[in-house]
Amino acid sequence: MIRDIVPAIEGAMSVPRWRSLLFVPAHVPRFVETAHERGADGVILDLEDSVPQDQKGEARRQLRESVAKVARKGASVLVRLNRGLRALAADLDAAVMRGVDALVLPKTDSAEWVLEIANAVSELERERNLPLGRIRFLAQIETPGALQRLAGIASAHPRMVAMALGPEDFSAAVGGAPEFDLLLMPNLSVLFAARAAGLLPLGFIGSIGEFSDTDKLREAAAHARRLGFAGALAIHPAQVAIFNEAFSPSAQELEWAYSIVAAENDANTRGLSAFSLNGKMIDPPVVRRAHEILGSRQQ
Repeated sequence: MIRDIVPAIEGAMSVPRWRSLLFVPAHVPRFVETAHERGADGVILDLEDSVPQDQKGEARRQLRESVAKVARKGASVLVRLNRGLRALAADLDAAVMRGVDALVLPKTDSAEWVLEIANAVSELERERNLPLGRIRFLAQIETPGALQRLAGIASAHPRMVAMALGPEDFSAAVGGAPEFDLLLMPNLSVLFAARAAGLLPLGFIGSIGEFSDTDKLREAAAHARRLGFAGALAIHPAQVAIFNEAFSPSAQELEWAYSIVAAENDANTRGLSAFSLNGKMIDPPVVRRAHEILGSRQQ
C-alpha cells in the first residue's frame, strides 16, 4: 500500500511553509469564524484536548463547514485527531475530505501507529474518490518512549511532513515542568530526526502556553529558528505574528544571501566551488544556506 502512495505524494506534493500553525477549538463557532483573519500559515481545527468530551460529536458534524471557513484566505487546513481508537475512527471518518491538507497525530509513539492511521486514510480516500496521498501527517511527540523511536516515526510513511514536540504533555509524562533545561534535548532530538527524514521541524524551547510575555516568546522563537526549526504551533492568535516574523528571513539575511548567490554565480564561471567574499571563505554548505534563505521567502 505504501508503494501506491509514494508516486502520488512525490508527484504532487512539496514541503509546505508553516511558520505558524494556529490551534482553533473546532467546537467554538466564534473562533472558527475568525481563524482565517489571524494571518497563520495554517489552522489546526482541534478535535482533541480543547474540545470537551460531550461536544466532540458536534465538532465532527460541523467539521466540513469549519474546514471551508478557515481556508477562506488560503491557509493550510489541519485537523488534530484524538488518540483513543473509537474516537480516532470517528475523527478520521469526519476529517478525511477535500480541503484538509494534513492530520495532526497526537501522542505519536511508534512507526506502526503512523502506518495504521495511514492505511485507514488511504482506504477512506479510495472510497471517497479523493486524491490518493494528498493528506499529510504532522506527528506530535509527547512521551519519553517516543524519543527512542524518532527515526522510525519520521520515516514511517510518505504522508509524514512535519514533527513537533508537545512540551506540556511531554513534561507531564516525565514528571517535570515545561522549562528550558528539560525541553532542550527532546526538542533537538525531534529537530534532528525531522531534518534527517526531510520533514519540517516545528517548535521552540519552552511552554506553548507562553503568549502574554511577547518579548520572551519572540526571543524563544528567534532562538528556535537559529537552531534550525522552521515554524511553531500557536495556541493563541497573539503568537501568530511573532512566529511569522521570527521564522522569516530578515532584510539583512536576504541581502547576505543575495550577495552569496551572486558571488557563487561568478565563481562558477571561473570553475571554483569555494571562494572568498568580504574576507570570508565561502564553501558549498554556506552557499546551500543562502539558497535556503532565499527559498524561504514569503510567496
